[in-house]
Amino acid sequence: MIKVLFVCMGNICRSPMAEAVFKDIVAKAGLADRFDVDSVGTDAYHVGEMAHPGTRKILARHSIESNCISRRVTFADLTEADYVIAMDHYNMSDLQSMGRRVPLDGRLYMLLSFAEGVRLSDVPDPYYTGNFEEVYQLVEAGCRGLLAHIREHEKI
Repeated sequence: MIKVLFVCMGNICRSPMAEAVFKDIVAKAGLADRFDVDSVGTDAYHVGEMAHPGTRKILARHSIESNCISRRVTFADLTEADYVIAMDHYNMSDLQSMGRRVPLDGRLYMLLSFAEGVRLSDVPDPYYTGNFEEVYQLVEAGCRGLLAHIREHEKI
C-alpha cells in the first residue's frame, strides 16, 4: 500500500478536500486497492469535527463523497506515510519542524508542485476566503499531478 497523507492547518477545508479528490481520482484509475489516503491538520482547532460545510458542498457538487473527521497529525502519521503533502508553506514549515524527530527526506511535498500550469505554490485557505471552487480546482490539478508522479515513481 502506498500511504498518502494530506496536511493543512485545521483538517476541515483543504486537506479533507484533497483526501476526497485524490481517493476519487485513484478509484477512477482503478488503483484504490493500492493506496491508503488520509488527511490531518497541524493544529487541533477542529479535532473531531466534520469537514467544513463549504468543503462538503463543493465535493458534493463534483459528485465526490467525503467522510473526513478532523484530527491532528501524529509522529506515527509521518513515520508511516510514503508521501506527506502540505497545502501551504506554513504547513510545510510545521511539518519540517516535526521532521526533526521523524525524518521526512524525500517524502514531503507541496501539493501545487504537482499541478501543471498553476503558478501558485500555496493552496489558499477557503476558511478565510470562502472560495471553495477555486480551491477545488487547484486541489484537483495538484492531485492529478501527484497521481501521475506516484505512478511514474512507483511504477504502477
